Amino acid sequence: MPEAAPVDDVALGALDCVLGYHVARAAVVTVGLFERHVGERFGLRKVEFSILMLLAANAALSPKRLGQVLLLSPPNLTLLLDRLQERSLLRRERNPLDGRSQNVVLTDAGRALASDAAEAARTMETELSARLSSAEHAMLIELLRKATGR
Repeated sequence: MPEAAPVDDVALGALDCVLGYHVARAAVVTVGLFERHVGERFGLRKVEFSILMLLAANAALSPKRLGQVLLLSPPNLTLLLDRLQERSLLRRERNPLDGRSQNVVLTDAGRALASDAAEAARTMETELSARLSSAEHAMLIELLRKATGR
């Protein structure tokens, strides 16, 4: 993944006011940091990390709800859940309130990995946020939530 190079010597023209351009540039930086701190160390893709974090925070979620939150199609989510289940990080179990549906839950190994990966992500966030004050970091999170309809 190429590192984001400074653009001070290049006129951006209309791009300078395009939110998507700046979000994409930020994504290049964040993806690189994620790979270095979390992805390579724990063998997780960004979306797999997100699944583990959501399950750690919610104990159990239906595949449908996971797909909605992560904006994933059912077939793509099934492949991801299968991969994590093959690694014994999660399991599917019957919903106790509705036996016709399933919930996805972390295994003990999944909880341990989620905890370790979350700690690594905190280190990543510290590095990522080094150029921002605490207030700027909070504002950026708030603005991105707003831009994505959250």
